[in-house]
Amino acid sequence: MNTDTTILLGAHMSISGGVHTAVDRATSIGCTALQVFTKNNNQWRAKPLDSNDIQSYKRKISEARIAPVVAHDSYLINLCAVNSEILKKSREAFIDELNRCEQLGIQLLNFHPGAHGGAGESDGIKKIIESLNIAHEKTKGFHTLSVVEATAGQGTAVGYKFEHLAEIIRGVDEPQRMAVCIDTCHIFAAGYNIGTGEGYEKTFQEFDEIVGLNRIAAFHVNDSKKGLGSHVDRHEHIGKGMIGLTGFGLLMNDQRFAAIPKILETPKSEDLHEDVENMNVLKGLITK
Repeated sequence: MNTDTTILLGAHMSISGGVHTAVDRATSIGCTALQVFTKNNNQWRAKPLDSNDIQSYKRKISEARIAPVVAHDSYLINLCAVNSEILKKSREAFIDELNRCEQLGIQLLNFHPGAHGGAGESDGIKKIIESLNIAHEKTKGFHTLSVVEATAGQGTAVGYKFEHLAEIIRGVDEPQRMAVCIDTCHIFAAGYNIGTGEGYEKTFQEFDEIVGLNRIAAFHVNDSKKGLGSHVDRHEHIGKGMIGLTGFGLLMNDQRFAAIPKILETPKSEDLHEDVENMNVLKGLITK
């Protein structure tokens, strides 16, 4: 069985009190992977990071030996918004997110592709590509990758088909700056049955053919409250939802993904005991 330190496993942590505090929370429960917001996720603007913020975070993360860290962008951002004012704000905010990641040395910026708001998926994908090109043009030479997250397809959300992700990556001017995050709850709700051995293999074979397994930079490990193909994004604790333990066992033992961080985004209280329980469940599934 693997030792805990070789499993890149952790959770999304609060940054209440400063970005560096997320590292303390992660290390307190033995995380080897981490996801954070770099600002308040429910506000368009945030005060710039000062040198103390940056130095404190970099010192703590270096001591913790957690790498790579994933940042999640603000939920307000919609890179294919129909409303021109929201689109403008979204593009500016995304550039700011990239800047903050670069300042902190965070290599992965996870983002939801966006919701087309009735304009249609092809129009949405076109706008997302435009938005990314604008952001990348304004952040030349950055090391932070733009990591597009697979979605459940709730409402008018783009990104619930692997083809959407491939089209976005192919369409941008700098595809080398793109990667993918697979959320287990999302892809299951989108219709990819990772809960069985046959379905799991089929899903990742499809992903490899359409996008390429080498594009996967992170996993969000969440069970699903809702059923296969429901297109409803509701996270559940590991093994307590509709995916079940079989699917997570396959993922945790898949050597192709051993070096890819696996991040919990399941409900939790301040003492983080739910994260501990979920991580223990996932570790307990490892047989190789």
